[in-house]
Amino acid sequence: MADTPLTAAAPAAPAAGTTDRPMVEISGVCKSFGDQQVLRGIDLSVAAGQVACILGPSGSGKSTLLRCINQLERADDGAIRIDGDLVGYRVHGGRRHPLNSRQAARQRRSTAMVFQRFNLLTHRTAVENVMEAPVHVHGVPRQQARTEALELLERVGLGDRCDHYPAQLSGGQQQRVAIARALAVRPRVLLFDEPTSALDPELVDEVLAVMADLAREGLTMLVVTHEIAFARDVADTVFFMDGGVVVESGPPARVLTQPEHPRTRAFLRRVL
Repeated sequence: MADTPLTAAAPAAPAAGTTDRPMVEISGVCKSFGDQQVLRGIDLSVAAGQVACILGPSGSGKSTLLRCINQLERADDGAIRIDGDLVGYRVHGGRRHPLNSRQAARQRRSTAMVFQRFNLLTHRTAVENVMEAPVHVHGVPRQQARTEALELLERVGLGDRCDHYPAQLSGGQQQRVAIARALAVRPRVLLFDEPTSALDPELVDEVLAVMADLAREGLTMLVVTHEIAFARDVADTVFFMDGGVVVESGPPARVLTQPEHPRTRAFLRRVL
C-alpha cells in the first residue's frame, strides 16, 4: 500500500462503564477482498482489562476484524490502536507509512490469537508447542522458556500433560495448549476467534472455564463467539456485527436480553 495521509477519524469513545484508558481503539476500519467489502467502517473501543464479545452471523466480518487487529490482514482504511500505538504503521511528518515485516513482527507481540483450529505442531509436545515462539521468535533461553511454559500449562490445567503430543490430547486439551501458547508471548491483548467451534459439545466448558479465569485475572480480551452464556456471564461489552458494521453494542445484560436493533433480535432468537 502506498503511503497515505493520516486522515483517519478520531478513535471512538470508550463504551459506558470502561476506564479512561482504552487498550483497543478501532476507528473507521474498512477491508475488502476484491469487490467484496467485508468491513464497512468499524468503530469500537475496549478498555484495559476488559472482555469484549463480538457476536454476529457467519460472514459478518468478525474474524476479518480480528485478523486486522493481529496484522494477519491489513485494513484498507481507518486506524487500529493497541495501547495507543497505531497498528501496522509508523507516523512521520504527519503521514503514516506501512511497517516493514520486521517492524510489524515486533509490534505484533502486543497481541496473540487463539484460532478455531488449534494449529499445534504435531511433532512437538505440549510444552514444546508453548516454548516455540518464546525461543525461536523472541530469543528466550530454552530453560527459561521451558520453566515458563510449564507454569502456563499448569495455569490452564494441563501440567500433567506437558510431555503429551497433540494426537494424545482431546480437542479441549489441545485448545488449552493453544491458549497457553498465546499467553507465552505475554500479549497485552488476547484475541479469540470462535475458540470452541471445533470442539465436541462436552469439551466446550473446559475451554470456556480457562477463558473465564483469564478474564478474572484482568487480561484484555476480544472474543468472537456464539457462546451466548459466556458473553452474558463474562463480557463487559458485547458488540453485534452484521454486514461488516457494528449494528449494536453495550452491556451484555441489555444487548442480550433487550436488544434494540431488529437484526440483533433476529440473531438471538436463532441461537438461543
